Amino acid sequence: MRIVIRSFYWCFLFFAFGTGCKNNELQSEAQIRPNIIWLVAEDQSPDFFPMYGDSTISLPNIESLSSDGVVFTNAYTPVPVCAPTRSAIITGMYPTTLGTHNMRTYNAYSTENQPEIGIPSYSPIVPDGVKMFTEYLRKEGYYCTNNAKEDYNFRAPESGWDESSTSAHWRNRPKDAPFFSVFNFNICHESGIWKQGEEDLYISPDSITVPPYFPDNDVIRHDLAVNYSNLKRLDDQLGKIIKQLKEDGLYENSIIFFYGDHGGPFPRHKRALYDTGIKLPLVIKFQDNIKENNYDDQLLSFIDFAPTLLSWAGIAPPKVMQGKARFGVYKDSAENNYIFATSDRFDEMYDKLRAVRTKRFKYIRNYNPEISNALAVKYREQMPMMQNMMTLQTLGKLDSIPSLWFRTPKPEEELYDMENDPFELVNLSNQVQFQDTLVHLRKVLNSWVKETNDLGRTPEKDLITMWFPDGEQPKLKPLQLVEKGDKINLISDKSDATIIWKEPGDVSWHIFSEPLNKNISFTAKAVRIGYTDSDDLLCSID
Repeated sequence: MRIVIRSFYWCFLFFAFGTGCKNNELQSEAQIRPNIIWLVAEDQSPDFFPMYGDSTISLPNIESLSSDGVVFTNAYTPVPVCAPTRSAIITGMYPTTLGTHNMRTYNAYSTENQPEIGIPSYSPIVPDGVKMFTEYLRKEGYYCTNNAKEDYNFRAPESGWDESSTSAHWRNRPKDAPFFSVFNFNICHESGIWKQGEEDLYISPDSITVPPYFPDNDVIRHDLAVNYSNLKRLDDQLGKIIKQLKEDGLYENSIIFFYGDHGGPFPRHKRALYDTGIKLPLVIKFQDNIKENNYDDQLLSFIDFAPTLLSWAGIAPPKVMQGKARFGVYKDSAENNYIFATSDRFDEMYDKLRAVRTKRFKYIRNYNPEISNALAVKYREQMPMMQNMMTLQTLGKLDSIPSLWFRTPKPEEELYDMENDPFELVNLSNQVQFQDTLVHLRKVLNSWVKETNDLGRTPEKDLITMWFPDGEQPKLKPLQLVEKGDKINLISDKSDATIIWKEPGDVSWHIFSEPLNKNISFTAKAVRIGYTDSDDLLCSID
């Protein structure tokens, strides 16, 4: 036997990053390795759904899932737009800690197509130890699939998924392997308001109740009807996945999430720190449909998703994760008293805001009061509703409440009583009786900014210079191969890099967790968020 190794140079430091431990004494194997499915609706607020009290349109598949599960009434995203949000979901971290808080960083806008801001495409170098949580599941034998949107604001390492494509499905897994499968539904995305605008409507625009923060006219009603119609299309698509689970005998014993990736598709929804932008529809159907109540009002953030899934799988969440396990073996007994949300760059427009919310109050700090909330984001301006509102505002014909969104300057601080003012229309920050609440939440937000190392305090171009002093993504050094007896160990000089490997013919990479046998041919490399992969290490058996 002869081992042929091809790489540019050797590295000699060891790798060391564990996954936590399974605790088989606490739960049976069947309980500790549940199948978990995520059904993700893009750009939707809870107010559009029947389980939250809106009877405008019937969504039978989502309603049935809600009847079998628990409806969460206080679930939030840390950023009201998709790519930063997805970075939080997949890591259990705040985007402002990761450096993924701007929309968008990786694989999107460059100095060529965004000359007005001059920001290149880049993948932020995340803090030490941060990984996609699916790596921990995969190391414990889970088959992890994503169909198909990634969009994490960083380049996803190939360690994250067994499959990530439009054909990814739990049905492709090895026999009896536990699985985690994500299905993303784009039909209800913001762009669907104009792309589906000429399609058949499943509801009459005249039957819709228009929220007070929108003008009531034919354009607004039509766009709202388009969204309800897209939700019907979503329900049909989601129903097919539910049907497949039932056909495979997996529905009852699986944990199923249905959630929106942030607030709704409309102006003052997406990209806004009002609840219309950060509050989410969330339903969880637990194993065997077991539940204590139909509704749960605990405060949840997307950063809680990753540690919760690991907890369900019997894996101790890594200490680097900022979220809390809300269920499972490693459930955190302390409830969330606050959730936090942030705004920075949205495409070509900057507007920095920070917010903290309790169950009753919301505090918002505006760092750029000279800028209207109605940012001139070119992408959104394709929407008829947005065009209509801009025209009415220019002509001075927008009613007082809808015009609040366009006001300049906007207040430096906003405080809302969410129980009595759910649409956040009456700013209480200057009212004497609420000063204690204002001061308290101001201090809570200040502490959070410091404790989480909010990178929004640093201009984006300075962050890029700090991360990439040479002007390009750093590259991991090639792996070191160490032979010991009939085994081969692989070592990366970057202690928190993940080593992945595969044999000829393998479709996906395996995560390296124990020495390999000498009698196989394989390719291996090191990967890490924010770094270019190491050169391939090729070992062949002659």
